[in-house]
Order: sequence, then C-alpha cells, then structure tokens
Amino acid sequence: MEEASPSQLSCSKPHLEKLTLGITRILESSPGVTEVTIVEKAPAERHMISSWEQKNNCVMPEDLKNFYLMTNGFHMTWSVKLDEHIIPLGSMTINSISKLTQLNQSSMYSLPNAPTLADLEDDTYEASEDQPEKPHFDSRNVIFELDSCSGNGKVCLVYKSGKPASAQDTEIWFLDRALYWHFLTDTFTAYYRLLITHLGLPQWQYAFTSYGISPQAKQWFSMYKPITYNTDLLTEETDSFVNKLDPSKVFKSKNKPLIPKKKAAVQPAGGQKGPSGPTTSKPSSGPGNPVRK
Repeated sequence: MEEASPSQLSCSKPHLEKLTLGITRILESSPGVTEVTIVEKAPAERHMISSWEQKNNCVMPEDLKNFYLMTNGFHMTWSVKLDEHIIPLGSMTINSISKLTQLNQSSMYSLPNAPTLADLEDDTYEASEDQPEKPHFDSRNVIFELDSCSGNGKVCLVYKSGKPASAQDTEIWFLDRALYWHFLTDTFTAYYRLLITHLGLPQWQYAFTSYGISPQAKQWFSMYKPITYNTDLLTEETDSFVNKLDPSKVFKSKNKPLIPKKKAAVQPAGGQKGPSGPTTSKPSSGPGNPVRK
C-alpha cells in the first residue's frame, strides 16, 4: 500500500485524521519529529469478517468489527532527527484480518515431544478484585495476536471462554517476552485509544506491568510525553526520567596528582635515627674510649 506523506495526513485525508484522532498534528508540531507516515488500507468487506468468524468459531467484537469496516488494519510510524540522523521511533499497529491469527500452540521447536505454550501453564496465579484472571494457553481461552509490538511482546485479543467464543467475553491483554500476562483493557476501543495516546512509543505497553518501562524508553517518554489519561501508570517524577549523569564528570581523568618525593635526610655526624630510636655511631678513640689493639 502507498504511504501518505505527513502533509496529506493532516490536510487532504480527513478520514485518516479521524482515524488517528488528530494525533498527526500533535506529532508534526513536536520538536525533532519527522516522517509521520501512515499506511492507507482499504476497508474490509463484510464477507472477510464472516469468513474469519466461521474459520475460528469466534464472534468478532462489535467495536473491532466496525474498525475493520473502516480500515483493514492500521500502521502508523514516525521518526526523530538527531544530529542529522533519522531514527525510527514510534510505531502503532493493528493487524489486518488475515494476520489476526491464533497464537501458535504447536511445538515451539518442531521436534518430537517439544514443549508447547500450553505446557508452560502456571496455575499458581489467582484473580483478584482489581485484576481479572489471566489468560490460559490451553483450550480454556482462545487468543489472537493484534500486534507483535516490534518484538517486545504481543498484544492479544483474548476470548475468556473456549470455542464457540462469544463477542461479549473478550479482553485485551499484553503478553511480555517472558510469557507473563498483563491486563490492558476490557474492549478494543479502549485499547486503540491507549495505543494512540501513547504515541506508539517503544515499549509503552510495559507501563501497564509491575516492572515498568526500560530506562532507555523512559528517556523517550520524557522527550515525548504520552497524551494519556491514565497518569497513575507513570507515577514517577519527570526528573527521574532524565539522565542526570554529567559526562564531564563521568569521563574525567582519575589519575592521581604526582606527589614530589622527599629528599633523603642528611645524616648527622653524631649518629642517625632508626625506626626504633637513635643508634650509636662507631666508637672513636679518645680519653674515655680507648681502642683495643
């Protein structure tokens, strides 16, 4: 598909402006941001949705269905320009219907008796009042991948009951690289708003985990603050995002100053002091000290 230019996004493509909730204008006005692009996709046809539902024995949620009837997938990216170098940074993706596939439950290594995702089940986790029951890789749930998160995990559409799955029984969860689940939203619409308001910043989904985003991602969060209503997820002070290292101090030479060596003391004619006190000089001849011959 042809990618639209930044000017086309905000001026001559009003339907794309509506789709992105006006985030393109905010990005284009941000310092250093360049190459705000979106892959324009045609709307999905209803028979494509019906075919997906029949194939997977799942009823697609109404809000996700309406999204696909507007655009068959979504992909928006933006970059930053630092020291004349253009660095890809933001990425917002929703898989097309053809790529809305169920998580692979076959052997991970294609070897006899190799473990599957279902073999990695950990039933020690229990749901709480503020956290719903986590998804399961076995037949208790049906899980589809919405976004691969550039290799940082997977955002998944989870049917909480087995097949045949109802559209009213879905949630959006984040599966991190360690295969731990983290709840995101109850509906696809709520997740899409999170995706847009977090600007597609790297690893933004980890703001919804107990261990949070990485230090590197915090630097980008500090420069391009997410437009999110869920401020409790980023409770750290803004100053904590800023690298406080002083390069002039970090790379400062640690060589110790040279200390001039002390000159050796001149020994007195009558004797010298040792470590344990004065020492007697060699006896000399005299009236009180006769020398033996």
